[in-house]
Amino acid sequence: MRDAVKTGASRARTKEKAAQVVFLITSLVSLAAVACICVFIFKGAWPAISEVGLWNFLSGTAWKPNNDPQKFGIFYMIVGSLYVSGGALLLGVPVALLTAVYLAFFCPKGLYRVLKPAVELLAGIPSVVYGFFGIVVLVPAVRALGERWDGSGNAMLTASILLAMMILPTIIGVVEPALRAVPTSYYE
Repeated sequence: MRDAVKTGASRARTKEKAAQVVFLITSLVSLAAVACICVFIFKGAWPAISEVGLWNFLSGTAWKPNNDPQKFGIFYMIVGSLYVSGGALLLGVPVALLTAVYLAFFCPKGLYRVLKPAVELLAGIPSVVYGFFGIVVLVPAVRALGERWDGSGNAMLTASILLAMMILPTIIGVVEPALRAVPTSYYE
C-alpha cells in the first residue's frame, strides 16, 4: 500500500517538474520574441536616430521624412499618446470602478451570471476589432455630436473613448475580485 502511495506521489512530482519546465521554456520563448521585436525595431530606426540625434528625435516637433532635409521628431506623438491615455483613464476608471462595485455588492445573482462572462468576453476582443468599431461607429458619432477638433471626428476624444472601452474589462476584472476579498466588516 505504501509503495503505491509513494509511486503516486513520485508521478505527481514528475508531472509538476515537467509542467515547470514547459512553463519555463514558454516564458523564455516569449521573452526572446519580445527581444527580437525590439532589436528589429531599433535596428531599423537607428540610422534615422543616429543622423538626427536622440535628443532631437525625442524633442523634435516636425515629422517630415520625405523632405529634402529630413526631419524626425516625435515629441507631439509622445504628448498625444499621453493625452489620449490620460483621457482614457479619466473616462474609463470611474466607469470600471462603479461597475466592479455593482458586480461585487449589488448585482442580483441571475444578472451576475450574465454580466460577468460578458465583461470577460470583452477582454478577449482583439484591438483591431475595437479599432474598426472606432472608425465605423465612434468617429461618425463624435462628428455628429460636434465634439471635434480637426473637423473629421478623428480627434483625441474619440481615441480616448475607444481606449477607455478597451481598458474597462481589465480594470473590472481586477477590482471586482479584490472587492469581494475584503472582509464584510470593512465593507460595512
